Amino acid sequence: MAQDTPARVAADAARRSAGSLGPAFVACIAYVDPGNVAANLTAGARYGYLLVWVLVIANAMAMLIQYQSAKLGIVTGRTLPELLGQRLGPHSRRLYWLQAEVVALATDLAEVVGGAIALQLLFRVPLPLGALVVGVVSLGILAIQDHRTQQRFELAIVGLLAVITIGFLAGLIASPPSPTGVAAGLVPHFEGHETLLLAASMLGATVMPHAIYVHSALSRDRHRSDPHTHVPPAAVARLLRGTRLDVVIALGIAGIVNVGMLLLAASTLGGKDGTDTIEGAHAAITGTLGSLVGTVFAVGLLASGLASSAVGSYAGATIMDGLLQRRLPVMLRRAITLAPSVLLLALGVDPTLSLVVSQVVLSFGIPFALVPLVRLTSEQKLVGPFASSPLLTAASWVSAGLVIALNLALLWLTAMPGA
Repeated sequence: MAQDTPARVAADAARRSAGSLGPAFVACIAYVDPGNVAANLTAGARYGYLLVWVLVIANAMAMLIQYQSAKLGIVTGRTLPELLGQRLGPHSRRLYWLQAEVVALATDLAEVVGGAIALQLLFRVPLPLGALVVGVVSLGILAIQDHRTQQRFELAIVGLLAVITIGFLAGLIASPPSPTGVAAGLVPHFEGHETLLLAASMLGATVMPHAIYVHSALSRDRHRSDPHTHVPPAAVARLLRGTRLDVVIALGIAGIVNVGMLLLAASTLGGKDGTDTIEGAHAAITGTLGSLVGTVFAVGLLASGLASSAVGSYAGATIMDGLLQRRLPVMLRRAITLAPSVLLLALGVDPTLSLVVSQVVLSFGIPFALVPLVRLTSEQKLVGPFASSPLLTAASWVSAGLVIALNLALLWLTAMPGA
């Protein structure tokens, strides 16, 4: 029998860690959805490299929060909605589900609208028809997902993430950012009230409620499909080490994409009119860098809409199953969540306005996901030796408090623009 050498042990540990990769790549799609595209392009076009540091901080917070969600699913074998459903009374549980479902609908609105805009940019498809196409294709992506084919679903999303990454970063090759500008943008500072508001919008909209709910389900389905099966603490610890790697890599890629979008806008869109919409930004990118870069950008936006729509629908199913112990047929659920997007676009509602309103609605749902997550992952009785340390708990509460405060500020400033 071959003796275990340090190299062999290290290689075996690397293989086990690689086997844990996947769930965070699906969850991270929420961080590169069309809503993020709009916010990052606006920040770069208006203020150059000024707010790069906001995205860096936001990404660090996202890593912390998403790891906590994944840990909850692995350690307990249950999703965040399931745990909440077990602790709430019937009336409270239905009310909780209602607000979470509204959040899921708002999420789907932003993602379908973003995909429809991409189809219009690429093929001149009318927005309502584009929304239907996005809904049908995302349904096809969802169709390959179940407990037995979890990794196939993850691979499909990873493939779309690769397209998103190329689509949103390709322009940087043609228009590299200024190294000194990037370095200056890493130093936290503001330039007036408007930059403070935009920073709050970028940071406050980073953590999405549906990403918190769904990550606990993705990790549970990959590693703990039977919550009643005992998993030795040593095995759980190995899974958590792999999960940390999963979160760091996946959210790291999402962070690079977000920063890259801001850098692209800063290097190509500064001083140009009409770049406060996705369509306007695409026109400016095409006019500055050529039709090829513009087309690649639109393809990335389409992949973003398709992937995030599929993940959003998965999150909605997770929420209903956990809180109400009910599952709608996939076709019916997709039709229900798709209808508002198609209707709004058919009525001629400005798609950019739809994206903004959806982000405001999402703000209402953030405390309902974040506060229980931090409490549950710190509860020794529930997660035993894997309860968060006092330092990690404090960092989680600070992150949660900051995200909630910023979203409340956004709601106030949206309702009282003259304040």
